[in-house]
Amino acid sequence: MKRLSALLATCATVLGFTALLSPQAAAAAGCKVDYTFTNQWQGGFQAGVKVTNLGDPVSGWVLKWTWPDSGQKIVQGWNATWSQSGSTASAANVDWNRTLATGGTADLGFTGSFTGANPKPTAFTLNGVACTGSVGGEEPPPDPGPDPGTGTPVGINGQLKVCGVNLCNQSNRPIQLRGMSTHGIQWFGKCYNTASLDALAKDWKSDLLRIAMYVQESGYETDPAGFTNRVNSLVDMAEARGMYALIDFHTLTPGDPNYNLDRAKTFFASVAARNADKKNVIYEIANEPNGVSWTAIKNYAEQVIPVIRAADPDAVVIVGTRGWSSLGVSDGSNESEVVNNPVNATNIMYAFHFYAASHKDNYRATLSRAASRLPLFVSEFGTVSATGGGAMDRASTTAWLDLLDQLKISYANWTYSDANESSAAFRPGTCNGSDYSSSGVLTESGALLKSRISTPDTFPTS
Repeated sequence: MKRLSALLATCATVLGFTALLSPQAAAAAGCKVDYTFTNQWQGGFQAGVKVTNLGDPVSGWVLKWTWPDSGQKIVQGWNATWSQSGSTASAANVDWNRTLATGGTADLGFTGSFTGANPKPTAFTLNGVACTGSVGGEEPPPDPGPDPGTGTPVGINGQLKVCGVNLCNQSNRPIQLRGMSTHGIQWFGKCYNTASLDALAKDWKSDLLRIAMYVQESGYETDPAGFTNRVNSLVDMAEARGMYALIDFHTLTPGDPNYNLDRAKTFFASVAARNADKKNVIYEIANEPNGVSWTAIKNYAEQVIPVIRAADPDAVVIVGTRGWSSLGVSDGSNESEVVNNPVNATNIMYAFHFYAASHKDNYRATLSRAASRLPLFVSEFGTVSATGGGAMDRASTTAWLDLLDQLKISYANWTYSDANESSAAFRPGTCNGSDYSSSGVLTESGALLKSRISTPDTFPTS
């Protein structure tokens, strides 16, 4: 499936829907909508809609338009609550994209049906204000575009690949990506919006967003289509900001990834086909296998990787390892089982996870040894104990980050969220607002990680 990116039509005609807005909702003073057909077939089509708020921030919004042809209808949509009355279509915010800052955007999509013609709608309203692409009748300021002096991580590095034991860029040079992981998107979806991802890309200068999609624990298995769409939306949002997106099939309980083998094949077939043309996508096929042998994990990987490769032959794939992705250390083993029996696939890396207050010298020694034999990616780590709580261990965290920098091993920190635990980057309640940049919203862990991630990258290009 091609990317369904066209974002919500520029500011919908809210007509009689305004009365349904919450008390906090405010009228937008200007808006812009991009409406794009992404696929079309006999009697049906797929469209993407991008709405940009050009006025004051709004909390709660409804986009409306009237179909030019009476036979056009919405069938199923995502990233909004969709409805239709007669020829009037409406898309209302969901919880996680409720707030639209000035300049903020919402990316939506839907499938529809039609009889006769299927023309694009041309007039939209957002909270009752016509979306003309201007504010108060004035022409909108020109888009400054990307900074040509710096570029973005994806713009500089392009399609990644594994070369030897390193992650390499399009210039075949080893690089290190530094970034953050979401918490479970079923619980903390409100933390991942225009404002927070702008902050991650621009203020944190992050190279990477890891998208943690739990399979169990009220996750993917409860709504496969909904969670797949949410992941795809976050991939698009990362791409728009020049960040890599690491799609994490977050298996934890039960620990044997083969329990979710069929779900994994379905999910990865879908997201790989949809995102195959993108250069910013990395796939992590099993988060933290536990209570299971390396042989069983390897067998799972050798069934899932071909599904991805059938649609996306170029993307890097990360394979989880034994003992909660510790290369077996947490189970009393070590990297030798992987070195001696590697996954039969190319362009892959192996996951290594640690929590600095719990995992220290023996884990660092294992990583150091393994790094000369295996391509490693620290797709999750914390500054605290393995429970996600307790005090931050600054000394151990610093030792870990220095080692990862020295070995050019990429990493994502757990978590870019306001969870009520010391591993979170933000203080509780931060995601109810729009400030993700100031020092006042950061926890001790968040302040340390931001200071490390925001230092300049050294991406060689020749």
